[in-house]
Amino acid sequence: MNSTALVTGASSGLGAEFAAQLAARGHDVILTARSEDKLAALAERLVAEHGIRAHVLTQDLTEPDAARRIADQLAERGLSVELLVNNAGFGTCGRFEDIAPDRDHDQLMVNVVALVDLTHALLPRMLERGTGAVVNVASTAGFQPSPYFAVYSASKTFVLNFGLALRQEYRSRGIRVLTLCPGPVDTPFFDAIGTRKAAVNGSMSTPESVVRAALRALDRDRAYVTPGLGNAASAHLLPRRPRKLVTAIAERVTRKVLTPGAASSQPLQRAA
Repeated sequence: MNSTALVTGASSGLGAEFAAQLAARGHDVILTARSEDKLAALAERLVAEHGIRAHVLTQDLTEPDAARRIADQLAERGLSVELLVNNAGFGTCGRFEDIAPDRDHDQLMVNVVALVDLTHALLPRMLERGTGAVVNVASTAGFQPSPYFAVYSASKTFVLNFGLALRQEYRSRGIRVLTLCPGPVDTPFFDAIGTRKAAVNGSMSTPESVVRAALRALDRDRAYVTPGLGNAASAHLLPRRPRKLVTAIAERVTRKVLTPGAASSQPLQRAA
C-alpha cells in the first residue's frame, strides 16, 4: 500500500514539483490549493505518468477554519496522511505602510496559521502509527530580519523555529520534521509579489533542484536544508550578532525592491 503525501499550494511552483517528485517515488498524493482546474490537471497527469492515486482538495488557506475543512474532507474520503508538505505561502514587499493590511493578514494566515493548524490536525494520527513526516517550507529570509520584507521574513523565521522545535520533540517518536529554507526559486512567487527584484541576490534556483535537495534531506532525517552553496553560505557564514548591524546590512541589500508597484502582492499559495 502506497504512503500518501498531502501537499499544500500544489497548483504551481514548488508545490507542483513536490507532488511530481513524490508521485515519481510512488507516493499517492493529495493536492491542495485554491485553483481546482490546475489541481485536477496535475492530478490527471501524475496518475497517468506514475500509476499512483491523486486526490484534489480545493481550499483557500486564508480562511480561519481552512485546516479543519481539509481534515473533514480527509475523514469523509477515508484518507490518511503519512507525509505533510506545508508548502503554501506568499510574500509581500515594500515599505510597511504601503502594504495593504489585509494582504499582510492573509499572508500570516497562509504562511503561519494554516501551517500550524494543519500540523495540529495531522500529526496525532502519525503519532498513533509511530511513523510520519512533516516538511515545512521556510526561506533564507527567515535567518535574519529583512526590511521591506518585514512580515514575510518574520513569518519564515517562525516556520524555521517551529520546525526545529517540532523535530526535537518528535525525533524519538518516529516522526521526521524537515524545514526547507530555499533562496529565490524560479516560480510564479515573484509574479505574485510584483517584482523580480524581490530575488535580492539576483540568481534563482529551479524548483526541481530545490525539491530534490529537500527530499534527499528528508531521507537523511536532517533538521533543515538550505539548497545551493551561495544560499547556505549566506545563511550560515554571516554573523547574526549584533542584530541591529545585521538588519542594517540587510536593508542595504533589500532596498532595491522599492520601485513603483512593488509595495504589495496578490496571494499565491506556495512558499519560497
